Amino acid sequence: MSLDIASISSISESNMDYTATISLRQRWTDPRLVFHGNRSFTLDARLAELLWVPDTYIVESKRSFLHDVTVGNRLIRLFSNGTILYALRITTTVACNMDLSKYPMDTQTCRLQLESWGYDENDVTFTWLRGNDSVHGMEQLRLSQYTVERYYTLVSKSQQETGSYPRLILQFELRRNVLYFILETYVPSTLLVMLSWVSFWITLDSVPARTCIGVTTVLSMTTLMIGSRSSLSKTNCFIKAIDVYLGICFSFIFGALVEYAVAHYSSSQKCAAKVPQEGPANKITKEMEDVNITNILNNSITSYKQKISFTSIEISSDNVNCSDLTTKSHEKIKCVLRNKMHRIIGYFTIQNPGNVDHYSKLLFPLFFMLVNVFYWAYYLYF
Repeated sequence: MSLDIASISSISESNMDYTATISLRQRWTDPRLVFHGNRSFTLDARLAELLWVPDTYIVESKRSFLHDVTVGNRLIRLFSNGTILYALRITTTVACNMDLSKYPMDTQTCRLQLESWGYDENDVTFTWLRGNDSVHGMEQLRLSQYTVERYYTLVSKSQQETGSYPRLILQFELRRNVLYFILETYVPSTLLVMLSWVSFWITLDSVPARTCIGVTTVLSMTTLMIGSRSSLSKTNCFIKAIDVYLGICFSFIFGALVEYAVAHYSSSQKCAAKVPQEGPANKITKEMEDVNITNILNNSITSYKQKISFTSIEISSDNVNCSDLTTKSHEKIKCVLRNKMHRIIGYFTIQNPGNVDHYSKLLFPLFFMLVNVFYWAYYLYF
């Protein structure tokens, strides 16, 4: 048996199949058809109904048809030793299980399997006529997204409940051309990330400019992500390599927008802190003064009662308001705690908001380059 691959018209990732047009050539020997002479005869295709032919079918075929324009594309040639050459031109759509985790840097392995439907291995034997040389046309195939890396033929058996059936396998590897996706997706997403870094060179006071750059890049990145997934709408269950890269780019763009929000908020807080106002320290000082004056008066009255004793004059310590003193002490404790909380918050407060943009100019490009190195090394070499 031999194959001539005329074309592979389409390879569908969403349907997990490929469509190919092949010329299937089968040879077998029938002793009943031996005749004298060295000539061979080409018979009418309608005589195939009068001859014994193998019941070959294509395994995992979703739909197939035999070409019949302008007549049925079949060939029957009879040789003097009883050998029959039977050729068919078929277009078939065959299932191909694909692993899209590395899309678009993936390599897919597909199969074209031929098997006997009713005759088991005791009745018929399938063999390739010349091994790998039995397959023609694979080197000349030109596909839109793929390049044929290599192909090879196998001979196997299929174990079924009704017996063991012979099977021939053509296995070929297809490597996807990544250049199209680099120009279509990777370069635009990378440029959007670089565009988001422009905001680091704009002053913090330019709120409309920096906000416009951040929101525009986020929306553009979202549109790019939706467009890349629309072509593979039925394979969204896969976390593909292109999805990982787009997610990384979106994270950096969103991080640039958050960076401006943090820097602008810190700058606003610093400006508000410069406005003169009665702070907690002033309140504590006044309360300390009130407490000290009360203590002085209380001590003076006590000493005065000890030194002067008049029956007509009675000095009572009830004149000192102790409840006010207790209230002042509680307020002092609250102010001290509040002051400590302000100090703790001050440790996490950005003292110089201008440094945020200064460090971002260096850190964002550096981390993006490191992530790209790990990304391409992993998906190209592992």
